[in-house]
Amino acid sequence: MRLACLLYKYFPYGGMQRDFRRFVEELHGRGHHCRVYYLQWQGDALPGAELRRVPVSALTNHRRNERYLRWVREDLAADPVDGVIGFNKMPGLDIYFAADSCYLEKAHEDRSWLYRRGARFKHFAHYERAVFAPASATEILLISERQRSSFRRCYHTPEQRLHLLPPGIAQDRRAPPDAAARRAAKRDSLGLASGQLALLLVGSGFITKGLDRAIAALARVRAAQPGADARLLVAGQDRSRRFQRLARRLGVGAAVSFLGGRDDVPDLLLAADLLVHPARHEAAGMVLLEALVAGLPAIVTDVCGYAPHVQAARGGIVLSSPYRQEQLEAAILRTVDGVFRAECRASALTYAEQTDLYSMHRTGAALIESLLRRKQAAAGD
Repeated sequence: MRLACLLYKYFPYGGMQRDFRRFVEELHGRGHHCRVYYLQWQGDALPGAELRRVPVSALTNHRRNERYLRWVREDLAADPVDGVIGFNKMPGLDIYFAADSCYLEKAHEDRSWLYRRGARFKHFAHYERAVFAPASATEILLISERQRSSFRRCYHTPEQRLHLLPPGIAQDRRAPPDAAARRAAKRDSLGLASGQLALLLVGSGFITKGLDRAIAALARVRAAQPGADARLLVAGQDRSRRFQRLARRLGVGAAVSFLGGRDDVPDLLLAADLLVHPARHEAAGMVLLEALVAGLPAIVTDVCGYAPHVQAARGGIVLSSPYRQEQLEAAILRTVDGVFRAECRASALTYAEQTDLYSMHRTGAALIESLLRRKQAAAGD
């Protein structure tokens, strides 16, 4: 089949973007032609895919998105495909991969009524409704049960259009036989002393991931235990200046290392002692499962779609809602105990052996084929 894959921006460190890449690779491997429409592209090209840059711009994101969709529709009318797969929410999709949480829910929970009167809200709410409304024909691939309940609550989306996928952790995230040696080498390269507690936060979108919460917790932990030589490693592509200022103001500027977007996340997971992920919103949280399969204990908020896996694996601590900063600080202090971390590690690695955390993209590609063939058959009747 000839497929069109739509997304606004590609960069190598975003969770959705990594899933997009693996889906395109899987579909190409199954013999399908994938044409990718994008606005911005960072990083390596995608072998086997046809990349078409959409040459539009605007002063606001929502106007740019509208021009993007108009240009793509005109191009598809001139050069049709068998199916349109979206990785961002927009009208006219045959299939949508839901990497994000529910925008309408977030807008009502976290924003004021004034925000919901603006053009930005109206645009994104309209584009989300075009995907999830009962009258829509878009089939939806979900990555967590939490998404299903949110979208059903907000839009009453018919259950038969919602398809829950298993997780899709890359095998290179699993703890390798030489994990101890790689851990020692990476800690040495990061300047981590023996016995020094290394906290790790991974993700692009520092506000959403709760980096400010993690920095504040680091400061309190170091103050509560003056002998606790803890550091926070931050891996992700986002603006860091405001968080650097926060760390300095709290007296932990030298203890927080901003590493930028990284290609060595598997080794960072081995080098760290604890993953901290106090996210405000998280449709899934791939890094939570990456930590589990690497044997890295995790502290996460229960708003994360994959938090139930951390709970089931007994691979760390899940913080209950509503969020309280002192809960995060107490959880970190508990993990200072190396025995507790060792128990979490052993339990997580057992869970990773016994649970399907790896087949999302293979399962999803097969489902895409089935859904589009069903659509073709219905159109031929």
